[in-house]
Amino acid sequence: MSQTAAESRPFPEGLPHIAYVLLWYPLFTQPFIFREVEGLRRLLPLSVFTLYGRNLRQCSTEMRAAAGRSYVLGARRLFPVLGEVLRQTLLHPRRTWKLLRRSVCRRWQSWETLGENFWAFCVGLYLGRLFQDAGIDMIYAPWPRGTATAAWVAASITGLPFATAARGDNLAPADPDLGDKLEAAFFIRANNAADLARIEAFDQGQASGKVALVYNSLTLPPAPPESAPTDEPTPPGAVRPMPRPVRLLALGRFDVTKGFDVLLRACALLRDRGLDFTLTLAGGGGAVMGLGRMSAQIVQLRKELALESRVNLPGLISHNDLPHILESHDIFAAPCIVHKSGRRDGIPNTVIEALAYGLPVVSTTVNALPEVVRDGETGLAVPPGDAPALAEALARLADDADLARRLARNGRRLAEEMFDPERNSRRLADIFITYYQKWRQSCAA
Repeated sequence: MSQTAAESRPFPEGLPHIAYVLLWYPLFTQPFIFREVEGLRRLLPLSVFTLYGRNLRQCSTEMRAAAGRSYVLGARRLFPVLGEVLRQTLLHPRRTWKLLRRSVCRRWQSWETLGENFWAFCVGLYLGRLFQDAGIDMIYAPWPRGTATAAWVAASITGLPFATAARGDNLAPADPDLGDKLEAAFFIRANNAADLARIEAFDQGQASGKVALVYNSLTLPPAPPESAPTDEPTPPGAVRPMPRPVRLLALGRFDVTKGFDVLLRACALLRDRGLDFTLTLAGGGGAVMGLGRMSAQIVQLRKELALESRVNLPGLISHNDLPHILESHDIFAAPCIVHKSGRRDGIPNTVIEALAYGLPVVSTTVNALPEVVRDGETGLAVPPGDAPALAEALARLADDADLARRLARNGRRLAEEMFDPERNSRRLADIFITYYQKWRQSCAA
């Protein structure tokens, strides 16, 4: 059981031993989870348990170094997991059937989601025993889907409290068991104010009064210090453009919420108005990451708009390479939209990192983005899905280097304050401690 042991350093008495339940750890698309876990390890006894096997593709060197400090299940634990399911069924048939029905017998949106929750149910039974052996005090699932299913099953067996989190695309379209999970959770974490309000108001208000806000943390190494401008001051009343070609950047999964098709249409408008620019659109995933065929659609749209010479598609980028990419571009674009299904982003981590690295940002007004991209203060914000407005905002920054520098400076300061890793890790640790103490008091009452 050495893999489940918390950090070996001594902690003060009375701190809860937290079990973090994830699908994978680490995962290159979730650097904020990695930073969160590693920050908390310094403050609390914490163990990571993953439902699936390792997936270190595109992970940074730092992530790979931490990969061994988790208890990994997946296919290699299939028979022990199924053995525990059989044991629980024989010893506690009514309870096991009740948990199975609660976890699996729902109107799921896809067979994939059904399969994830069935495996999570099985793993939850297995984790119940592991948690007792490892001295776990509280179970936390940072996602309200399969990981929360496993955490809830394990909590039901052990009597331990469990908590979860919800984000923009978890709330619409919502899984059919989300309301029940929010009601059963001892507390729910939100990572932005917009989603906090949506969680509180979700369904019948099952989460009302028990949602805690903690923003994500910066995940990259600190950006170089701000440097003073080396060029001549702009004369009063004059506007100085950025050097050409202007280097635009967009990063993220090729997902329907990202609005990258809108960005390509905006790029066609910029070309037609004569702006000299390039765009690096880095990302991908597609069917491999369960995101459909957006990669193929982006490639096709780039061809249809005759943007092959302007738009570079380098594919998925390692976290190791992100600092260099951010430093070598002029403007960051985050054209997020609300999909017709209701899916939307919260605050994309790429926006946070772009702000922290001193890039002026153009984004949309979707969900929580205005919390960080404050129009005219820390960036420029346009309506979602509006390619002409997006093109106009990008051109405005390209043609006014002083405005871009001012917005970038303000954005960097906001990011460094709002997403400070030390402060946010401490706040999350304090929330775990506070709610654990409340739970202990409720048990004693």
